[in-house]
Amino acid sequence: MCKKILPPISLYIHIPWCIKKCPYCDFNSHAVKGELPEIRYIDALLQDLSLDLERFAVRQPTIGTIFIGGGTPSLFSPEAIDRLLCGIRCQTKLADNAEITLEANPGTFESGKFAEFRAIGINRLSIGVQSFNDEQLKKLGRVHSSAEAIHAAEIAQRVGFSNFNLDLMFGLPEISGYSGLSDIRTAVDMNPTHISFYQLTLEPNTYFHKFPPQLPGEESIFAGQMQCQALLESAGYWQYEISAYSKPGAQCRHNRNYWQFGDYLGIGAGAHGKISLELPFEVYRSVKPKSPELYMQTLGEEKPVLCEADNLPIEFAMNHFRLKEGFTEAHYRAVTGLSLDSLQPGLEQCIAQGLVDFTDDHYRCSEHGWNFLDTILEKFIR
Repeated sequence: MCKKILPPISLYIHIPWCIKKCPYCDFNSHAVKGELPEIRYIDALLQDLSLDLERFAVRQPTIGTIFIGGGTPSLFSPEAIDRLLCGIRCQTKLADNAEITLEANPGTFESGKFAEFRAIGINRLSIGVQSFNDEQLKKLGRVHSSAEAIHAAEIAQRVGFSNFNLDLMFGLPEISGYSGLSDIRTAVDMNPTHISFYQLTLEPNTYFHKFPPQLPGEESIFAGQMQCQALLESAGYWQYEISAYSKPGAQCRHNRNYWQFGDYLGIGAGAHGKISLELPFEVYRSVKPKSPELYMQTLGEEKPVLCEADNLPIEFAMNHFRLKEGFTEAHYRAVTGLSLDSLQPGLEQCIAQGLVDFTDDHYRCSEHGWNFLDTILEKFIR
């Protein structure tokens, strides 16, 4: 493929191991058995990156964001992550203000280890708290306690992470006397720059899907969500995406690029990537093997898949309508290579039903439509 790759570019890196598979988790994660193959896996990641760059005929692309997700990437040593980042710098050009995020779980926090993560260039943490209630944590199969979750946030700040996210869930199993508001209050007291607030869903192929816990009713979940949202906003956190709240200037740039239908390379077991090429405009998606061992053994054997132009409008809508900022006609053309005519029938229906507003040249969810994203997306399915 000898075509120009379109900016901006992000890099997603998947490290699939964790201490224990949680019963609600449908991510590509594998419980640790024996010693982690750190060096072998890091070398595979760097070879994977090299192959992707060669495949798309790109030399030294500028990377604006890196997100190291999992699994629990913080199980890896700082030395291994440093080896990874050094290898990335050799093959790409990192933007001067590159956002480099590492996912971490509270049970893996040690001051010395995370000080080293900060020293080697990690400048943002995403901490998987889920709840500050010990009984909820047990029901969710988490391996940390509420005290460890609080301690993790304290360590992050102490060693120099001025930018960090706390992951929390709502719609959790019913417990007498428990309120999600207490989790939000505790999180706000930790003063993170960003809070991700997701509803617990019973995903297929998970333990919870097979043996579902007793969850609150939809009306109760919605009322609790609205209370938590009001508390977050009063504390200075702006909801810029369906599940994301940030202080001014602290939006997750990596995820924002994803929701804006931007491009990203994906390396690691089960990692997904999306790359746009021009002359002519084409969008390719890639998926790496989920099995860590198979991934390391078969590097380069998978082939990117060309996205059908007919599928791009719904893919764009599924991403962009999650963002409060909305989108312009010019942006739609730039990232899909299509005219707005391909999206117009769905937009007209949504505007007529009060689900989408068109103001200042931007199409965005209305306050009413914000709570009915699935209904909006149905309008764009062909």
